[in-house]
Amino acid sequence: MNTGSVPQVHRWRAFALLAMAYFMTIVDLTIVNVSLPTIGRALHFSESNLQWVVTAYGITFGGFLLLGGRAADLLGRRRVLMAGLAIFTVASLGAGLARNDGLLIAMRGLQGFGAAVVLPAALSIVMNMFAEGADRNKALGAWGGIGAFGATFGLITGGLLTRYAGWQYIFFLNVPVGAAALLMAPRIVPESRLAGVRRRFDPAGAVTVTGALLLLVYTISNAQQAGWGSARTIMLLAVSAALLAAFVAIEARAAAPLMPLRIFRLRMVAVANAVGLLLGGSFFGFVFIGTLYMQQVLHYSALETGVAFLATSVTSVMLAAASQKLVTVISAGPVMALGMAMIGGGILWATQVPVHGQFWSALAGPLFVAGAGTAFAFVPVSIGGLAGVAEQEAGLASGLINTSQQLGGALGVAIASTVAATRLGTLLGQGKPVNVALTDGFHLALWVCGAIALLALPVTATLLIRRTRRPASLDGAVPALKIAETTNQVTKITR
Repeated sequence: MNTGSVPQVHRWRAFALLAMAYFMTIVDLTIVNVSLPTIGRALHFSESNLQWVVTAYGITFGGFLLLGGRAADLLGRRRVLMAGLAIFTVASLGAGLARNDGLLIAMRGLQGFGAAVVLPAALSIVMNMFAEGADRNKALGAWGGIGAFGATFGLITGGLLTRYAGWQYIFFLNVPVGAAALLMAPRIVPESRLAGVRRRFDPAGAVTVTGALLLLVYTISNAQQAGWGSARTIMLLAVSAALLAAFVAIEARAAAPLMPLRIFRLRMVAVANAVGLLLGGSFFGFVFIGTLYMQQVLHYSALETGVAFLATSVTSVMLAAASQKLVTVISAGPVMALGMAMIGGGILWATQVPVHGQFWSALAGPLFVAGAGTAFAFVPVSIGGLAGVAEQEAGLASGLINTSQQLGGALGVAIASTVAATRLGTLLGQGKPVNVALTDGFHLALWVCGAIALLALPVTATLLIRRTRRPASLDGAVPALKIAETTNQVTKITR
C-alpha cells in the first residue's frame, strides 16, 4: 500500500476507527475483573475456574495473533479486520446471554480469537498509513496511550455496568460498537495486502505454538491443586516446552513460516517484544491482584474498585504525549526502561498495603506511580515493536508485539493467582484469620509481579551495550528525525 495515496484527513479518520476497534479489544481484557465475584455467584463458578473468565480471553488472544497478522498481510487487512470484528461482536452477544460457566468461558475464548484477528490487521494498517518517523511515532504514541488507558477504563466501565445494569452488559456493550465499526470500515479504512504474493499459510506452526501456549497457561493455573513438583505438572510443562521447540524448528524450515525468525535480527523489535511480555505479565497481574485485594479484603464494590483504578488510567493518559515525544528525541529503549522501572516500583510499593488499608494512605501512591509507568512503557513498546519493519511484514510485526503483551498478561494473571492462592491455603492451614491470609497472599503475588517488571531493565540494557559496538541505525533504533531525513532516499532505492 502506498502511504502517500491516503490523504492526511482520511488517514486520521481511519486511525480513529481503528483505534476504536483496538480500544474495544483491550477493554475486554480487563472489564470482567471487577465483575468476577458477581459473575461467579450468578453462574456458580468454582474458585479454581473463575480466573478462566479472564485467562480464556487472554490466551486465545495471544495464541492466534501471529496467524491473524499473517492472514491480514496475505488476504487483505481491511477484509480480515472486518471478519475479526464480526466474530468479536457475535461472541460478545453470546457471552452476555450465557447461563452457565462453560458457555461463558467458551464465548470469552471466541472473543479472544476475534480480537486476535482484529488487532494485527488494525495495527498493520496504521503502520502502513504513516511513514516511519515523527508521524508514525505520533500515531503509535496515541495507540500506546489507548492501550494503557483501555486496560484501566475497562475496570471503571465494568464497575458501573455491574452495579447499575448487570454483569451481562459488560459484554452487550460491544455489540453496538462492533456493529458501527463494521458499517463504517468499508467507507473509511483503506484496503491493502501484499500484491503478487502466493497465499500460503503455516498451519503446523499455528497448531504447535497455540497448543504450547494454551498448555503452558493451563499448567501454571492448576499447579496449586496438583502441586508444582508433581509428576503431572512437570510432564505438562515438558510437553509445552517440546511444542515450543517444535514450533521453532518448523519456522526455521517452513517455506511460508508463521513467524520468520529473521525478524528478531532487528534488535529493537526483539527487545520491544521481550519487554512487552514482561509488561503484560507485571501490569495485568497487578491489576488482577489489586482488584481482588480491594474487593475481598477492603470490601470495595465493583464500582468503587473501578473508580480507584481511575488514578492509574488518568495518569497514563496525561503522560502518553510526553512519552511519545521522549521516544522521538532519545529513542524507545531508555523510555521503556523508565516505564518498566516505574511500574515495578509502583507494584513493589503496593506490597505494603495493610489489612485495613485506606485509599489515600495505602493505594493512591502505588496506583499513580504504576499509571505513570504504563504511559512510558506501552508507548515505546508499540513504537519499538514496528521499528525498521518492512511493509510486507507489517501484519507479522503487529501480531508479534501484541502476542507478547497479551500472552504476558495471561501468564501474569495465572502466575499471580496461583502464588496468592497457594500462600492463602498455607496460612489458613496455620490458623491465620482470612483477611490476614488473603493480604499476605496478595503481598507475595505482588512481589512476583514487581520482579517481573524489573526484569525488563537488563533486557533494555542490551540496547545500550549493542549501541557501543555498532550504529543504532542498524538495530532499528534510529531517532525519528533522522529517519524522516532519509525516508525519501530509501523509497527511491527500494523502488
